[in-house]
Order: sequence, then C-alpha cells, then structure tokens
Amino acid sequence: MNAETHWMRKPLKPGEPLRYWQVSALSEERFDVADAPMQGEMDPFFFLTKVKNFIPHEYPCRTIFADTYRGKRPDVRGTFDAAKWWLPFGSPRLDLSGFWFRPTRLATWTRTYIDAETAGTATIQLGTCGGAVLWLNGAEIGWMAPYSRNLEAKQEFELPLIEGINEITLFFDDLAERDARYFFQFDYLSGPAAKIALPVPVAGSIADSLEAALDGMSLDRPHYFGGDITLLLAQPLPVDVKVNVAVEGDFMSRERFDFDFELAAGATSLLIGPSEEAPADFRHFRITLNAGGFVASRSLGVEICHAERQGKAGATLESRIAETLDEISEHSERDTVRAFARLASGRAGAQTDAMIEEILPSIEDCHDCADFSLVPLIWSRTVWGKDINSKTRDRIDAAILNYRYWMDEPGNDVQWYFSENHALLFHTSAYLAGHLLSDSTFVRSGRTGSEQSRIGAERVRAWLDHFENWEMAEFNSAPYFPIDLKGLTALAALAPDDDIATRAKAGIVRLCEIIARSAHHGMVTAAQGRSYEHTLCAGRSLELSGVARLLWGKGWYGRRVHALPQLAVCLRDHGLAIPAALSTIADYREDQHQEWRFAQGENAFAALYHYKSADFAIGSAAHYRWGEWGYQETILHLRLGEKPEAAIWINHPGETIQFGYGRPSYWGGCGTIPRAQQYRGLAVLDFSIHEEQPDFTHAWFPIAEFDESHVSGNLAVARSGTGAVLLHASQPLLQVTEGPSTNVELRQYGMKTRWIVRVCTSNDLASVEERFGRLDAREESDGTIIIDDPEYGTVRFRADGSIEAEGRVLTRADYSVKGEAKMLDQS
Repeated sequence: MNAETHWMRKPLKPGEPLRYWQVSALSEERFDVADAPMQGEMDPFFFLTKVKNFIPHEYPCRTIFADTYRGKRPDVRGTFDAAKWWLPFGSPRLDLSGFWFRPTRLATWTRTYIDAETAGTATIQLGTCGGAVLWLNGAEIGWMAPYSRNLEAKQEFELPLIEGINEITLFFDDLAERDARYFFQFDYLSGPAAKIALPVPVAGSIADSLEAALDGMSLDRPHYFGGDITLLLAQPLPVDVKVNVAVEGDFMSRERFDFDFELAAGATSLLIGPSEEAPADFRHFRITLNAGGFVASRSLGVEICHAERQGKAGATLESRIAETLDEISEHSERDTVRAFARLASGRAGAQTDAMIEEILPSIEDCHDCADFSLVPLIWSRTVWGKDINSKTRDRIDAAILNYRYWMDEPGNDVQWYFSENHALLFHTSAYLAGHLLSDSTFVRSGRTGSEQSRIGAERVRAWLDHFENWEMAEFNSAPYFPIDLKGLTALAALAPDDDIATRAKAGIVRLCEIIARSAHHGMVTAAQGRSYEHTLCAGRSLELSGVARLLWGKGWYGRRVHALPQLAVCLRDHGLAIPAALSTIADYREDQHQEWRFAQGENAFAALYHYKSADFAIGSAAHYRWGEWGYQETILHLRLGEKPEAAIWINHPGETIQFGYGRPSYWGGCGTIPRAQQYRGLAVLDFSIHEEQPDFTHAWFPIAEFDESHVSGNLAVARSGTGAVLLHASQPLLQVTEGPSTNVELRQYGMKTRWIVRVCTSNDLASVEERFGRLDAREESDGTIIIDDPEYGTVRFRADGSIEAEGRVLTRADYSVKGEAKMLDQS
C-alpha cells in the first residue's frame, strides 16, 4: 500500500462491476512482422456486421499475434506503478480504447481493493477483447487470452476473499490495429457483502468531491463561434487543484494543444481562453485534475468554428474559390492538404515544404490513413513539383516509390483497404503515381511506373463501375463524401485517360446532387451509413459546410479538410462545372416540400427517405436492418429553421462512455438499429435493445440552440425560426442537466422504447402541442403501426416496410439508386 493511507469507498452489489481502479502508464511497442501480401478486395458490406458489431477482416499481424499468444498465458511485462485513477462516470468498463496507426502491442497494469465484511468465495466475470492475468492478494488466480480483435470474450473466476481488505491486481494487454477496443469489465457476480476500496493520496472525502466535480463538469456552450471558452464545475473544488487542459481533434488529427492552470479551493469555473484562438473543428477537451498527487481526467467535446472571422461567403464562384484556397492555406491543420492549397495559390516556399516534410514519415511508414495524405501529395508533386525544394521533392519521390498501394503488395501495415473510400484513394494513387514516375520501379510491387499505372487504371475503372451502379457503400455519410471527392477530383484533374477523367467529373456532380438533395440550407441533414460523434455534434466546421460555401455560398470552414482545395482547383483549372440548379435545392426556399427517396450501396441495401421545406428537413433510413446490432449508422436526423445547430437525432448508444472510441459510440451510430419508418414530416422509431447493451435510447436536443423549447413527461417540443418539432416518447423523458451532455440530451429508459417524431412549420410551440400533442401509435397484430396525423390522416407503417397514407403506398422496392425527388404541396 506504500504511503497511501486514505481510501475512496464505493458500494458494491452482486451483479455490479468494479468501476474504480488505479492505472499504470500505458505501455506501447510496435509489433512489426515480415512483409507479406494479403488477399481480399473492397468489401461494400464490411460494416453490416454478422456477430454483434465485430468486423471480421484480419491482417497478417493479427494472425501471427494470435498464433503466438492466443490461448496462452499473456506475456506479463512491466510492473504496477499508479500513474492515475480511473473514475467511471457511468461506464461499467475501464476503457482505454483509441486509434493506433501501426500495429502496436499495448499493456497496462491496474489495481483496486475489495473490502469484504466476511471471508468467502466471490465469483467474478472478466470481459475483455485481449488478454488478462488476475491476482488476488499477490497470488495469481488465473488468466484469459482470447485476443479476438475488438470482440469481447468473458470468463468467470473465483476469488477466495479474506475478511477486510483484498488487493485485486490485473494486467491486461492486446494488439492494437487502427481502432482498438482496449478495455476490461470486472463484474462481481456473487460473494460476501463488500465495498470497493480505492487507495488515494488525499482524504477520501476530497477524492469524492473531485470525482463529483469531474462528473458534473461541462462547458458553458455546446458550440463556440466567438467569445470565451469556460469550464463549469458542478460543485466548488474542496482544495487547490492543478488543471491540465489538453485540446485534441478527432482520431486522425495530429494536433494537440496543452494548457496548464491552477484553481483555488472554492472555484466553480475555469476560463480556458478565447475561442478565436482555439483550433477549429469538433475538439476533445481532456480535463485532468491533480490534487496532492490524486490525478483523474474526464473528456468533454465541443465544436469550435471561426465563423465571425470568416464572415459571409463571396458573391461569385470565382471569389469563393480564391477565398477557399486562402482559408485553407492560412488556417488549416498542417498537412499535405494545406500544402496543396498553398502551392495552388502561389504560396510555395519553406513553410509549405515543412508541412510536407512533417507528414512524409506517416506515408513512408504506411500508417493507416496515409492514403488520405498521399493523393494531394501526388497532385502537388505532379503539377507544382518545380515549386518544391529539390531535397523535399526527392524524398516525396522515394516515398511514392516505396509506398504500399494495395493489399496484394507486401507489407506489414494495418492500412484499411476494405472500405469503398479507401479503395478509391489507393487505386487513384497507384494510377497517378505510376504515370508520374513511369520509368521508375515501384519497390513493393516490383512493377515499372507505367505498369503500376495500368493496373491502377484497371482498378479505378472497376471502382467507377461499382460506384455508377451502387454509389456510396457508406451511404450518405458526411465524413466520407469528402474522401470520395478527394479521389474523384484528383482523377478529374490528372487522369491521363479521358474516359476516367470524364467519369470522375460525372461522379463529382452526382455526389454534389446527393449533398444538395439531403441538405437543409447547405447542411447535410439525413440518415448516414457511418457517423462519428465528431461529425454529428459539429455542423459549421464540417467539411461539407465548406463544400456548400464554395459551391453555393452557404456555409463555413473548419480547420481540417480533405477535398475542399482539390474541388476548388478542379473548378478553377480543370473545367469542372456543378449545375447551377443545385444551389436552390441545397438552400431550399420553395413553397412546396421536397420528398427525396433513393438507395445507396451494393444491391441498394440502404433505402433513404428525406423530406424538407424551407423551415425544416428530416431524413431516415427506410426498412434498414431492423433490430440488428448496429455499427455507425445514424438512422434519423433533422434540422429546424436557419440555424445549423438546431439539429436533433435519435439513437441507441453503443457505449456509455462519452467521447470514446467505440463503433458505435455514445452518439455515433446505434447499438441496436431501430425499426424506423417515415412519411413526410412524421416518423416512428421502435427500439428493442439487446442484452448487454445500455438500457436507454436518447435524442440530441440542444436547448440553447432553439428559440424556444419545452420538455414535460413524455413530450418534448422545440422551435427554431419557423421550423418546429414534437417528440413523443413511450416512456418519460429525462433531461440531462449535468456532465458532458448538459442540456443537449434527452433520455428514454427501457429495453423497448418508441419515439414518434413530427416536424412542421410553426411560429410558436403552443400551436405545435395543440396540433400534435395527442399523437400516439397503436400496433395491430400483424405488426402494422398506425398513427392518426391531423394533417396526413391515418398513416399505416406496415411490418414489411411499406407505408400507406394520403392514398399513396410507398414500398421498399420504390427506392432506386438514381432516386426520385417529388414536390408535394403543404398539407
């Protein structure tokens, strides 16, 4: 116990997890294996999981790791040395999940104590994806070693507890490949009456108070477009505290900004600084408190957009192209995309070369997502090579020649080859790089550049064939439109074959049409095949907002972009033309309403319904995987009025830790996919949650972003401008008023929950409640859900996915990839 003499004591009931732990520093070491090719192709169904949310594709490093370690006592290494304390904040797991760009062995030591009232045998259940070794009072109890990538296994152990304090020590480890679920859950199934006892270097009451401060902590706004960023504590600090605030981006961002503060006892807030000086985009603020050596952390998430500085978009496309390149050149994250914008706008020089040099190691080392950096680098090298200094240019050429362009080439990386967006970038890179260095030898394939380009062209054409038939596998997805646009714009500008360039331009136009059809005043508002918390909880700083600003003068810029400057250069230099008619569709102002039905993905597996007016937009997935385990799908999304932040979506959390790395996560995706059906402005979502999953569904409901709102009992209503929504829940709605989701979350508890959603045009909430407050659903024996709507009449949502209303019958077979936009009169 060393010099630790104080304890945090927490209740422990049978069936509950041990949630409080001391944690050592995370040990990380590369796990490199011999270079080898892989077999496989793009998998348009990779996230349509068959076993829970487990992705089955396996890299050679995992095969070798499993052959070496699976089913064997884990390779225990290092020693326990408490670096921090794990406090649960509602999570049943000790969760250190994250993203690693190369295969990396992870190892962690943890410790806690059980204070048993009497001696006796306890049965515990340990769940983890990797390996673990368990000790009780210094004696090894057992181990487990499933080592199944991101798929949890569970095993029971018996603990012969003594009366009083019992030391529990756990070592756990795994191989991280890209996104890694690195956690364990320790459930106390049965045993003597007991409490958790956690040693701390300060009085237990002080540790409890610091936990409460972190637990209820929030930022004073859900979005910052100017003004100060202020951290609010739920209760006054009991002692003086050192505070570290680490500001980080999404998992692909390489930026981190650290700020240190000191807060005196009694403080209830912390001024972090002006948002104008903070990096834009959705950011994680990791708050770490240190009081007398007791160190604990919590993450908060918030969007920052420098909207005030950016002002209104230019009036002409020409001015917006220049503005786009200027913004990215001067304000984006330092990467090859920013370097591209600088070269394209005459800003070559030492700063630009340095940005390239900073990213080259990740390309040379074949980090996952290096293909995102490689495409703009090849374009820059091809068009502005003379503007790059010779030393950097030579290093670029060496990186291009040594890169791994597809899984049939030898390598030991964990680049993600299987999704549609990555496949496009790999094939585009091989095609264009081979053409650029046609007489050189590409190291991994052993091909000449001309041969590499020929094979790349074949694969690009096959990709375009698939796209033209089925479009986006990751359907309608805000984070993946820009990745497809990244590849297509490069092809449109640089393809040496006219047929590829022409098809790429057509693909760009089609993606822009889908964006416009699914947008509400420029902001995509629709069901999405893959989403993240950082793409849902943000709006103005998303890249698609920048795309809308460039094309239609409606939007803002974030800090980290993928395709925006490439799209601008295609418009400026390569004859790309986006139909002018899409502007009025993206920023819709007509009296009639648009009903947009289309399908995405191979075999049209995702049918998408979208309905919008000038006052609101709402989109959902129609008859999509009802009741199955979900991945990152957002099934229903809506916006009201003119304010992008007046958005609502409803899902079932995939994990209870907020701003974690799960797929699905707390807000990004659904643990269980609901039965979802929509007719015009009316939708119903039925959730039947699987065991082991969180026991609530929830709605993002940002009160501060509405002009007026009201939550009472089973009803929630909100209005922004002249757009309004009513939510009717089958259980009472709980409004979250503390913690990271303060005043932005409504919860509905229960393993079976129903949400009825109704959007409309209105100037006041009283009329909305009067018109729709009695909406209810009744279910017939054949599974048909019937809602009597005051404007649409009787709406029948049938169990086969079809809908009957207003003399119409909409069936699943009506949804085509081409899609149909119908203009409907207001009811």
